[in-house]
Amino acid sequence: MFKKILVPLDGSELAAKILPQVEDLAKTHQSQVTLITFGHLASAAGAVEATAEVIKEASAHEKRISERYLKKTADALEKKGVRVDWVYEEAVPDHAIVHYAEKEKIDLIAMATHGKGEIAWVLGSVAEKVVSHATVPVLLLRVMKFKAPLLKEK
Repeated sequence: MFKKILVPLDGSELAAKILPQVEDLAKTHQSQVTLITFGHLASAAGAVEATAEVIKEASAHEKRISERYLKKTADALEKKGVRVDWVYEEAVPDHAIVHYAEKEKIDLIAMATHGKGEIAWVLGSVAEKVVSHATVPVLLLRVMKFKAPLLKEK
């Protein structure tokens, strides 16, 4: 059913919370998993004052870190028996996820979201845009970020 699964990651622990579910799906359906992340420092260059050389160096650094993370994550999944590859693209994530899924004939996009508010059905902005524009099913894992209550002495 899901032969090709796309997993957008941003390097955060929150985004990686979808990986156990993806692992189970991939094993069940013998799927090819593609991990993808996006660098977008160069596209945001107009918003900050920096020389072209500084932006170029920062983008190259961002790419190296992202690729190292993707490779490490892919290696961990491969050790668990999942067929996986990874992609780094220079783009703004929301539209690029949808475009990549269409271009590569992805069957499922799987991602975690933290939401923007206290209401459980409110999604994060990237997740919201992906769900709104994707032409394939999107599996969302809502991850709550709990803060421990402060203990007060009496």
